[in-house]
Amino acid sequence: MLIDRFGRAIEYLRLSVTDRCDLRCSYCLPKGFKHFEEPDNWLTFDEIERVVAMFARLGTRRVRLTGGEPLLRRNLPQLAARLAALPGLEDLSLTTNGTQLRRHAEALRAAGVRRLNLSLDSLRRDCVEDITGSDSLPKVLEGLMAAKDAGFAPIKINMVAMRGVNEQDIESMTAFCIAHGFILRLIEAMPMGDTGRAAHYLDLQPVLRRLCEQFDLVEQAKTLGGGPARYWSSRDGRFSLGMITPISQHFCASCNRVRLSVDGTLYMCLGQEEKLELRPLLRAGIDDAGLEAALRAAIELKPERHEFREQPQKLVRFMSMTGG
Repeated sequence: MLIDRFGRAIEYLRLSVTDRCDLRCSYCLPKGFKHFEEPDNWLTFDEIERVVAMFARLGTRRVRLTGGEPLLRRNLPQLAARLAALPGLEDLSLTTNGTQLRRHAEALRAAGVRRLNLSLDSLRRDCVEDITGSDSLPKVLEGLMAAKDAGFAPIKINMVAMRGVNEQDIESMTAFCIAHGFILRLIEAMPMGDTGRAAHYLDLQPVLRRLCEQFDLVEQAKTLGGGPARYWSSRDGRFSLGMITPISQHFCASCNRVRLSVDGTLYMCLGQEEKLELRPLLRAGIDDAGLEAALRAAIELKPERHEFREQPQKLVRFMSMTGG
């Protein structure tokens, strides 16, 4: 097992397969940004498979494919099938903005992806366009229903809740998820780069109290997936609400994950700078023993916690550079 110096087992890898996206969400990617990683610097499918296989041998059981928008990476279902077949890997999931999902849902399901998180911040077309820079809501909803028809379950809707932007849409999103059997996850905006710091942070603790009263929700003891969300459910068990609160109530003490960016940089914490650049090692011909040693040394660098509240100006890289 990979155990960091604070006793946390690292069993979850978030794997970015591209830093490119067809949307420009205001909290993630700056408008007009064009300085994406060159394709020659992307990890190849062979390199990705080798790194994930080593993580799996060292006890990592969950991998989530992320971006940017991961479905912009050509032949992604082929990579998914290769990863799903790795010994020791128990859970392969994907986070998407949904714009490409209608075309790929069945292929992803056949490849071994079992769970989907879909980013959707409002059901109002004008609000979605304001946030994403694109009139994308109809295409996203098509993709969402295609995924449901393909048999993905559970499907989680990730909603970044922002003060004065979409906070008035939380109840309607809750009702939508109840009607369709989706899990809703509300996420506090994080101060990552200038985009994140301008994202109109909303404290979700008062929102949670309001939703519990309005929809008669009770806290769940079990988790749903390997991530940081805490969950509440309706008394009949038909609806679950997840809360991801890195600012108002951080979850660093139980952090079980690291992130691998498209260029092979392994980040130990979303909100800190500790990292290991794997691509040079892989392309220099490192053997398996050396790769294992490098991963173990990297995990030793994992910090105890982020400092989003104490030092919101600290992190200059924005979300899409790290991987979701």
